[in-house]
Amino acid sequence: MRILYGVQGTGNGHLTRARVVAPALARAGIEVDYLFSGRDRLQPFGDFRCYQGLTFATSNGQIQLAATALNNNLWRCWRDIQQLDLSRYDLVLNDFEPISAWAARRQQLTCIGISHQNAFLQAVPITGDSPLNQLILRYFAPATVALGCHWHHFGCQLLPPFVEPITAASRCSGRVLVYLPFEHADAIVALLNALPQQRFSVFHGSQPNVACGPHVQWHGFSRDGFAAELRACAGVIASAGFELASEALVLGKKLLLKPLQGQFEQLSNALALELLGVATVINRLEVTAVNTWLAAPSIEPIGYPPVADTLVRWLLAGDWGDIDGLCQQAWQPAKLPDSWQHKWATAY
Repeated sequence: MRILYGVQGTGNGHLTRARVVAPALARAGIEVDYLFSGRDRLQPFGDFRCYQGLTFATSNGQIQLAATALNNNLWRCWRDIQQLDLSRYDLVLNDFEPISAWAARRQQLTCIGISHQNAFLQAVPITGDSPLNQLILRYFAPATVALGCHWHHFGCQLLPPFVEPITAASRCSGRVLVYLPFEHADAIVALLNALPQQRFSVFHGSQPNVACGPHVQWHGFSRDGFAAELRACAGVIASAGFELASEALVLGKKLLLKPLQGQFEQLSNALALELLGVATVINRLEVTAVNTWLAAPSIEPIGYPPVADTLVRWLLAGDWGDIDGLCQQAWQPAKLPDSWQHKWATAY
């Protein structure tokens, strides 16, 4: 079998999932070519093609629709779709990547979509939705078979999260990890400087213009440094992205989430975690809310099983209509909290 694996490169969650699935594809002896849109330097995927693709612009924690329209070259995207030749592939595997998905539809090649976004095509907790959101979900990267992953099956045909192997550090650092990439650096510093009793480790793409207190460590983004802090931290303050929350759940790290306003996926993620009882959600950076959360206990680690090898075996079997069988196999080894057992009961 030869696969083209298309990955949306503008979100860390898509790339993390690809890093989990890629070794499973290699172990199965499947020939894979990778196509990324949105980034031009990616590892550990060997040879790959990269396209500009489509992405959303944000500012001060909110999606900017006008800037999104101006920053995307729709003509170039359509040209790339028309020029992409899929004749040597048996299948397109797609993680919310539009060029390979639309090329597969145009050339009538089966496209298996696997993404967190696909979960929102089913009856999972959703807030902030709109007809435009549903159009984006269905047509941004259309798939023949759309497989969604989520923290809970919610009584639907969903897969568990694809989480890279990670274990908690032997000793807790006592620091709180802060990852709020959509917030202005100075706003983060103002919040944390008002909480001198707690030590924080902040990862952000910009440097603040105001001085951090001695209890605040400020870092540019480092994958290894971030992972080390996550394993050892006492809790996580973050936006409501899917992959970081998944890793925090596996490690048993309590979560304080400020979802990106105007982004229904993050708003819905926050709602789902709040309903499951494993996160506190805030709409603005507020000292009182953070203080209350700091006093809360840790959460029980979630035992999500490896999913990638199960997915690859299903791909090789070729019975791509048997989504229920795939989901049942994927959830069977999961170790979920007792408090979750009564929620959205299903055969899984």
